[in-house]
Amino acid sequence: MILMNLFVLALGSSQGSEAAVVAVQRTDANSRAAHRQLVEKARRGRIDLYFVGDSITRRWGCSDPIYREFLENWQRNFHGWNAGNFGRGGDTTRNILWRLQNGELDGVDPKVIVLLAGTNDIGAGASATDVAKGVAAIVDLCLAKAPKATLVLMGVLPRNDAPNLMPTVRAANLLLARMANRPGVRFLDIGDRLADDEGELHEGMTVDGLHLGVKGYQAWADALRPTLTSLLGPPADIDLAPPPTGDPGLSG
Repeated sequence: MILMNLFVLALGSSQGSEAAVVAVQRTDANSRAAHRQLVEKARRGRIDLYFVGDSITRRWGCSDPIYREFLENWQRNFHGWNAGNFGRGGDTTRNILWRLQNGELDGVDPKVIVLLAGTNDIGAGASATDVAKGVAAIVDLCLAKAPKATLVLMGVLPRNDAPNLMPTVRAANLLLARMANRPGVRFLDIGDRLADDEGELHEGMTVDGLHLGVKGYQAWADALRPTLTSLLGPPADIDLAPPPTGDPGLSG
């Protein structure tokens, strides 16, 4: 927990900030089923490229029919890199932390981890400091469980569904960028690819002001490609990752 502890010292502590690094399980039936599904997924196939986050990550590489074009985009960009998607819709940093503490990264040993987290915390009223502390706890855990991995930490994406939250998004990203000072961590902010200088998302980047559309996912993939190629080499012809998973509720 080295990185998280440094953030506690550097940013100060408060009751809310201490809560930001406490793992929290989502206990509804669908979330429990999704967790079991992802734990099983972690034990199958080969995963060299591990994505983890909330719904923005999940929709990209899931099997839900409504997101079929996103999955097709995922496969075009990551086939041959053995990519596994471990996003979960609605997760805060504390929920992601709990999932990773409880089996979803155990034994995977990926070469690269891509982490996008924090927008749900901000939407629930968290401060930039709390977002940074929550993300730092996830980073610490990921590198403890996968010490040979390089972690690509994404900046919180611009959102136009609630423009009043953008100052917190920007402040959080300034704090997250500091984590790139740690060995094994790279920070990537793609806000300038998705939005203008005022934070207004370009046409086609989003489907609802928060979640990405195909154009937005392609911008993310394009930004990742140089780093992934340098760390993983060119994609292979054969992909060994486990098949995509979807919302357990859709299967009854």
